[in-house]
Amino acid sequence: MLQNLEIDNIDRKILAILTEDAKTPYSEIAKRIYVSGGTVHVRMKKLEYMGIVKGSTLIIDLAKLGYDLTAYLGVYLRSGSVYNTVIKELELIPQVLEAHYTTGVYSIFIKIVCKNTQELRDVLNEKIQAIPGVQRTETILSLEESIKRSIALNIIA
Repeated sequence: MLQNLEIDNIDRKILAILTEDAKTPYSEIAKRIYVSGGTVHVRMKKLEYMGIVKGSTLIIDLAKLGYDLTAYLGVYLRSGSVYNTVIKELELIPQVLEAHYTTGVYSIFIKIVCKNTQELRDVLNEKIQAIPGVQRTETILSLEESIKRSIALNIIA
């Protein structure tokens, strides 16, 4: 099906354009990089097949929907052997947006959003800290998200 499973400058240009605006039509991308719309379509299928592109994301301003509080939690586990079980439980909590297995003092570092401090307290006490294997957590409140971006594809060699 897909013979060339390496990325080249055309693939990088397509990714750079879509990173700026994921809603850019393939026909517009094709015009900007001087290829056919079919080429863009085939290249995108190849990038998906290779696992480089894993779908697209809709960015929602959560504060405008009432989620005014973003917090980061450092999670200490009783032992590393409970990691998979804890992650499965964290996946069930809608306020958990990200979870990272980390080195350093925390076993897991997570990002959560809540509507207010009461919801944060409930999520912490009744959900996260109640997960078997969680020893304790440390909470860091975000006052402002100043930078949010993807890697600039022009710096990837």
